[in-house]
Amino acid sequence: MSENALKDVHEKRQVIARSHHWDGRIISVVEDHVLLKAGSKPVKREYVTHPGAVAVVALRGEAGKEEILMIRQYRHPVKAFLWEIPAGLLDCVGETPVEAAQRELAEETDLAADQWNVLVEYFNSPGCSTESVRIFLAQNLHTIQTGYVRTEEEAETELRWVLLDDALRQCLEGNIHNPSAITGIMAAYAARSRCWADLREANAQWMR
Repeated sequence: MSENALKDVHEKRQVIARSHHWDGRIISVVEDHVLLKAGSKPVKREYVTHPGAVAVVALRGEAGKEEILMIRQYRHPVKAFLWEIPAGLLDCVGETPVEAAQRELAEETDLAADQWNVLVEYFNSPGCSTESVRIFLAQNLHTIQTGYVRTEEEAETELRWVLLDDALRQCLEGNIHNPSAITGIMAAYAARSRCWADLREANAQWMR
């Protein structure tokens, strides 16, 4: 990588004080007083802590006619049914990100994959949340029996195979709103245009 290449880097600033406003089952609300530079007045920043998540672009089909698996699920905070890709939290102790992705794919779709690669990752809302999401590409799919019982919102999910080209068009036309779905679809489309040459290994380093 060249010296002038775009690359995000971790750089911690000094936290003078921290307080917890609220703690929930998955997320917490934290307030930090941060010293951005020596001699300056600390600034107050409130944000949500989150364990992180993984998502999966499950891909099948011949070259140029690839399909991805989409899931329709109700999301109460936005009061809408959204088309998404399989996804879930990094909330199991000792589970690696790719193992979490494999578990979520199995639980939500009764599928497993023989080939796993990293497509892309992102901070979901870096100005107010610690949530980081890694999206995997799963290929060479096959059906498995999991015995997993889907409850609550998951009990209503609908699965649909969609041409990658059509999924991209739906994103650009404003018909898909889930960030993991949009990011995964666009990343898969871009990766295909490069003949899948830049895919990273499933256990590649992750800045989170």
